[in-house]
Amino acid sequence: MDTGTAIIIPGIAVFIAVFCLLLVGLVYFELRNSDIPLRVANPRKLQLVNCVYAGIAVLGRILEQLGLCHQLNFTRWCRACIMVHKRPVPPGLRIKDMTFNGVPVRVYEPTATSGEKRRGLVYFHGGGWVFGSIDEADEVCRYISKESDTTVVSVGYRLAPEHRYPAHLDDCEVVTHHFLSIAATGFRVDPCRVAVGGDSAGANLAAALCQRLAKTQDGHLPSPCAQVLIYPALQMADFNLPSYKQNHSVPILFRGRAVFFFLQYLSGDTSVSQQLAEGKHVPAELKLHYKKWLDPTNLPPQIRERAKSQQVISDHNAEVYHIIKQGLDPEISPLLAEDDVLCSTPPAFILTCEFDVLRDDGILYQKRLKDLGVDVTWQHVSDGFHGMISFFNKGWLTFSSSQKVLDSIVSYVKTL
Repeated sequence: MDTGTAIIIPGIAVFIAVFCLLLVGLVYFELRNSDIPLRVANPRKLQLVNCVYAGIAVLGRILEQLGLCHQLNFTRWCRACIMVHKRPVPPGLRIKDMTFNGVPVRVYEPTATSGEKRRGLVYFHGGGWVFGSIDEADEVCRYISKESDTTVVSVGYRLAPEHRYPAHLDDCEVVTHHFLSIAATGFRVDPCRVAVGGDSAGANLAAALCQRLAKTQDGHLPSPCAQVLIYPALQMADFNLPSYKQNHSVPILFRGRAVFFFLQYLSGDTSVSQQLAEGKHVPAELKLHYKKWLDPTNLPPQIRERAKSQQVISDHNAEVYHIIKQGLDPEISPLLAEDDVLCSTPPAFILTCEFDVLRDDGILYQKRLKDLGVDVTWQHVSDGFHGMISFFNKGWLTFSSSQKVLDSIVSYVKTL
């Protein structure tokens, strides 16, 4: 062995050792800041999932600092490797990748003979408007389609940071309009029995789309017959609701990440994240206006009893408000819509999870809808956590409770 080789090999070994120690140290730091409730579904597996996600995030940051790749692209690639499993098309289902007016979609059609036109569901995947894909939502859409005998259209809408609001919502509207216009002739689907729905950010898009259509419907096409909202993100006015306090460090959606995702969708300016978390982005007069909808006293007694005390912050930063004020528009924060819009939206199925920062968004939304006379079916998962249906039928990542959640969604869809 020559002298150069004798120096290079130990140098590489030292670099790898230092890199691994740095990675382990940063992952450990990430995990120290998380909290796994004992009553959550399968806490040990959730801890394992959190380890994997923390490792991906930390490794992505390191690779980006080294100039090797962008953290976002690395994270998307890792998610695809973990969450996407190519499987044969199951009997009784036909799956086709298509485009509706330039937007990618995947259509799931039951093949069993039906004497009448089927119902339809236009589905918007979750992922904080930044992550997620048709492929990642594949197992969920397959199951809903087959078990409820429903034609499901999964939408590959544009993502941030490459695209900002309203690109995501516009894509969802284009697909929904197109499907409603061809449902009867192209898919033997009754356009009057087409619902829209999604999980997390996708549920935000579904709720916002229903409000947009309620304001702009011209009568040429029917409105969605229902909105299926699975742990929806519905407002960025108050990140100190009891669920944000109680579950601020519960995987897989921490409070800080929820703020980050909203800002990515809105403008990409994450410099104001801390001010949003502290509630300094909303003027006092607007806080007073929103109080009738966001007051924790509107939550059910059993939720209030488990909530931690609220920290009331009265001051605000005018510059921060100027940066984020569009985020208080109902198209980004559907929970902040006025009554005359909400009462015109279709019946809703709303699913919330106990250990989820977004829990109270969904609970407060279903209360507002009910108070306005909109028919609401509310399903609360007492051991649930955010993102749980994403782990349905994912091999070693599968949570058994995901099946129960999906079955409740299927049961509702079958009533449409």
